Amino acid sequence: MWHSLLSIGSIMDDAAINSLLEALKNPDEAIREEATHELWQIWFNQKGVHGLNLLEQSQMLLQAGKVNEAEALLTELVTNLPDFAEAWNRRAVLYYMQGRHRHSLADCQQVVALNPIHFGALHGMGLCYAALGEYALAIQAFRRALEVQPYALANQRMILECTAHLS
Repeated sequence: MWHSLLSIGSIMDDAAINSLLEALKNPDEAIREEATHELWQIWFNQKGVHGLNLLEQSQMLLQAGKVNEAEALLTELVTNLPDFAEAWNRRAVLYYMQGRHRHSLADCQQVVALNPIHFGALHGMGLCYAALGEYALAIQAFRRALEVQPYALANQRMILECTAHLS
């Protein structure tokens, strides 16, 4: 099922990813947190030290209030490394923080196309749809995120909020 995921980087191997995915479903919170951390590490390190350094540089620019420079760096990164899912995800976060929900949504969709189990991007899609008032689509995105991370309370809460908007 997740075999197509291997195209996103040689560091990912079926057994390790499947083990982490199973750990996300474990009732033990510590096990889930460790698996979540491990997956983020894999995603951030997909393009090695160079890719990680550029992601960290974009984060430092954001923290320094240099939003335009951070956006330019992330745009250059996704242009030069279009299969780097986490670069798309970081830019999606930046766009969301700016209230540019359609741009953020498009980048989240690109992340999920590259990495179908990226629970962060699935959650981000839900947030974008909710911000756009597209509650049924938001619920679908949050449900997809819950398929990967069934104990994620944020997704459960957002489904309830979006459902309330529909009634």
